[in-house]
Amino acid sequence: MAQSLSQLYVHVIFHVKGHTLIRLNDAERIHTYMAGIIKNHDSIPIQINGMPDPIHILCILSKNVALAQFVQDVKSISSVWIKGIDPYYHRFEWQRGYGGFSVSPSLHDRTVQYIRNQATHHRKISFKEEYLWFLKEYGIEYDERYLWNE
Repeated sequence: MAQSLSQLYVHVIFHVKGHTLIRLNDAERIHTYMAGIIKNHDSIPIQINGMPDPIHILCILSKNVALAQFVQDVKSISSVWIKGIDPYYHRFEWQRGYGGFSVSPSLHDRTVQYIRNQATHHRKISFKEEYLWFLKEYGIEYDERYLWNE
């Protein structure tokens, strides 16, 4: 084959380290900034949202970018920028780990709605319950002792 083609839908989840959560009035511009980082990695942001922790990103990942490097860059670049928004964020950090989940094109619209409706969703289920559900749904082995500690 002379041409490399791909369409990798990826749902990425990570959360804030510590107690400096993203304020609701800052969320839209933070999500917009993160979308710019994603575009700069030749990837396509589809939906970004969080309540106010964690962050969910649905994107089409570039065939030229490794997921680990992509997530590290999104988190490190956005963290530096967020710290400059307001003194409130001077200690802001993302947690070290992340979850990365493939999304079938047939589940694209459902995943977009799921991410958009984080406020409603998190009235019923905590982030920890949600994240454990994703790990179980995707058959990912984990040791819960290491999921939440930095």
